[in-house]
Amino acid sequence: MNRALKIGILEGDDIGLEVVPEAIKVMRAAAAKTRLSIEWFPMPIGRKAFDQLGYTLPPGTLEKLDTLDGWVLGPIGHQAYPKDQPNAINPHPILRKHFDLFANIRPAKSYPGLPALYHDVDLIIVRENNEGFPPDRNTYMGNGEFRPTPDMTISIRLVTRQGSSKVARAAFELARTRPRRKVTAVHKNTVFKLGCGMFAEECRRVAQDYPDITLDEVMVDTFGMRLVMKPQQFDVVVTTNTFGDILSDVAAGLVGGLGLAPALSAGPARAMAQATHGSAPDIAGKSIANPYAMIMSGQMLLAWLGHKHDEPKAVKAAEVVERAMQNVINAGKTLTPDLGGKASTVEMGDAVAAQVQA
Repeated sequence: MNRALKIGILEGDDIGLEVVPEAIKVMRAAAAKTRLSIEWFPMPIGRKAFDQLGYTLPPGTLEKLDTLDGWVLGPIGHQAYPKDQPNAINPHPILRKHFDLFANIRPAKSYPGLPALYHDVDLIIVRENNEGFPPDRNTYMGNGEFRPTPDMTISIRLVTRQGSSKVARAAFELARTRPRRKVTAVHKNTVFKLGCGMFAEECRRVAQDYPDITLDEVMVDTFGMRLVMKPQQFDVVVTTNTFGDILSDVAAGLVGGLGLAPALSAGPARAMAQATHGSAPDIAGKSIANPYAMIMSGQMLLAWLGHKHDEPKAVKAAEVVERAMQNVINAGKTLTPDLGGKASTVEMGDAVAAQVQA
């Protein structure tokens, strides 16, 4: 690249105000280590923005983000937003739809020495992000869930060839970067013959362009059983929106919980780092939130930007962060309580940043 990367900082709500600064601290350290030039753009969002500006997604935010390469978004606590205020909206799905962040990439990795139900797990669930059952994402206007009578609710599920093809291709491209080179497509075309059937057809069609990648297909209920029995058998998994949302949380539970669940929402031009976990208002302000998921979401963003813009310094920065986190976990001395340690959120972030600089 002939210019600095431009990355936004949107802290979100509750523990987002604690874990996002740690992610940025580590990303800054990695950029300094690798001499990667980054311009940072803090932007208000969420309840704090509503209290200060009257909007959870202030006017001009989308336009500003459109000038950036990517951003780090903290967890959004939209359930606590005022229900009677039209400007107190959940900004998260708007960002996904507006920037066509169609692939939600969610790794699940176990670490020796950390409490987990299984070890030697290293899988990634690639979830279609903008279609499916979520009612805020499956209609152009209106809402995809409605109640025609007091005793009946209808929910629409949207599946398109374009959406299925794009997320399948993202999964196959990701599989090419991993040693096992395997994609598992998860669906239920035995029952949802049209919706899941179309998704399966597109996965098979895309697979023809990747003869070096093995494609496996598993029904979602069977996959759920196999996932909790032997998660080590899976590499890259691609599936539809709601299936992926559920299964990625299950996968996180197998390796230690949502505190170890980073994520990246990627589109054609931009990507958004956002951990899988929520805003956890019950522990906000206590400085015990695990920053791992947010830090590693930032790590994923650096890697994505490096490959997207052919910037080897960004790829190297991502590698440095991954190695630093591994060293902190191996040492076991500066971990938050959910990982069996006694460190605060800031102390664990400081430890990772120090390892980056070592």
